[in-house]
Amino acid sequence: MKYLLDEQYHLCCYSELDANAYGIGFHIEHVENKSQNPERTFDYSNLAASAIDAQRIGVLKGRQQVVGVTTDLFGGHAPGKQGTVDIQRFVSPHQPDCSRFFSYLSDGRIVPKENLNEWDSERAQYTIDVLNLNSQFLQSERKQWWDELSELFNEHLDNEMDLHSLAKVDLSPVSGKLKSFFSMTRQFFGPIAEDVLRHDQPELL
Repeated sequence: MKYLLDEQYHLCCYSELDANAYGIGFHIEHVENKSQNPERTFDYSNLAASAIDAQRIGVLKGRQQVVGVTTDLFGGHAPGKQGTVDIQRFVSPHQPDCSRFFSYLSDGRIVPKENLNEWDSERAQYTIDVLNLNSQFLQSERKQWWDELSELFNEHLDNEMDLHSLAKVDLSPVSGKLKSFFSMTRQFFGPIAEDVLRHDQPELL
């Protein structure tokens, strides 16, 4: 688990949630389900760190009840991922270009990126559905983060402050950890994010 989390900058392989910061922990996920391909059970290249630690599912439920959000599991614990997965359609987090399949909206939803061909768009939507990446919890947390970014962005514009410095704070690892929803943050800042990453964090490109 330590190696996986270090490789993933302590973000869930599917949701990009820093699950430890939320108190729900991680579990070791088999990207290709053990039940479908038992031979890859101990194949390191088939493993990833995914939210939620099975022992802490109750913590997530309790947290969601406090904020009035419906409990619905996501990522490796999503009902769709627990069943048979069409691995040809599924976009694996180990796929080097997996980020090109997805886009984020200001209301917190994740959707297939607009410029995809029909097959890739279908793959993206299939993966979103299988992993329940638009669970009410994730959508709520992403929207909250988007709103915070928007507020900070506008404050910096109003005060003629450096937007590159703001992006650098939100996109740079601290003690080997990234903030939750890195890809959404990167999309939010657009060309500014690409400049920051090329200059300061090329390994994250």
